[in-house]
Amino acid sequence: MCTAITYRPKNFYFGRTLDAAEFYPAEVVISPRGFDFGISDIARAARPIIGAAIVIGGFPLYFDGMNDCGLCMAGLNFVGNARFFPRREGRVNLAQYQLIPYILSACGSAAEAKREFGRINITPERFAPDMPPAELHWLVADKDCAFTAECTEDGMHIYENDIGVLTNNPPFSYHAHNLANYMSLSAAEPQNLFGGPALRPYGAGFGAIGLPGDFSSSSRFVRAAFVRANAPAGLTGENAVSQFFHILGSANVTRGACRTPSGDFYTQYSCCMDATEGVYYIATHACRSLTAVKLLQGEEGLIRYSVRRKECILKLNF
Repeated sequence: MCTAITYRPKNFYFGRTLDAAEFYPAEVVISPRGFDFGISDIARAARPIIGAAIVIGGFPLYFDGMNDCGLCMAGLNFVGNARFFPRREGRVNLAQYQLIPYILSACGSAAEAKREFGRINITPERFAPDMPPAELHWLVADKDCAFTAECTEDGMHIYENDIGVLTNNPPFSYHAHNLANYMSLSAAEPQNLFGGPALRPYGAGFGAIGLPGDFSSSSRFVRAAFVRANAPAGLTGENAVSQFFHILGSANVTRGACRTPSGDFYTQYSCCMDATEGVYYIATHACRSLTAVKLLQGEEGLIRYSVRRKECILKLNF
């Protein structure tokens, strides 16, 4: 389970939660311009990338990322619906783990990325014999637009995503349609439509009664969409970053509140990419204090930054 959102108060922000039962020791990784991802259709990366990744054998397996043009992308679980196909002549054949590096290396905008997805065939090739391809769908966005890409049994589907939110199953088309069930929700106080009785709210938040509070993907989608839609406009700098994490936090999965046969399902990290300034912010389950990494250029190899996994507490009178 994961949740990804876009946010445009002034700068363009993009980010996601990574929710899982299995622990993923993600780092913040920069792959420089010219990095060799071993993809036949691009000899060398045309653009630098920063994102959260696990590095195996010198290869960054990106969960999400952005490039120096402000194009952002995240892969979210889509288990059971995702389908990948054997290599096809005349198409750009990519294994699932190559897709984020390819798009962020080759494209400078969401419009370019959308056209590129029309040429791509995602194959079921494994990164390693013991690592089957992750079943994912993707949110891709820049300052101008966002779209969702899903490869299912009947091929690739591209959806305009003006909602600016993506979670997991069912497919995006369901989530977009399901929002109609919550059109009456409001951040404002509700009106008394009963007529006779003199009713009024006895506290704040009555306009959002009915907003789902569980951790299912459909409920997280509605909750994130509602909070995002009502977020203040015009925020800048650290205020905007803070607001972004509060929006994303509405969909966080608290450890112990969602149990699976594999163990506790919880939010392992949350990230925010300031695509305008080229800064990647990350907070982990164990440390809610933010770590910020600037997208650098000019290096030859991967630049790797460990993230904090111990809470940072300001002790004032100890």
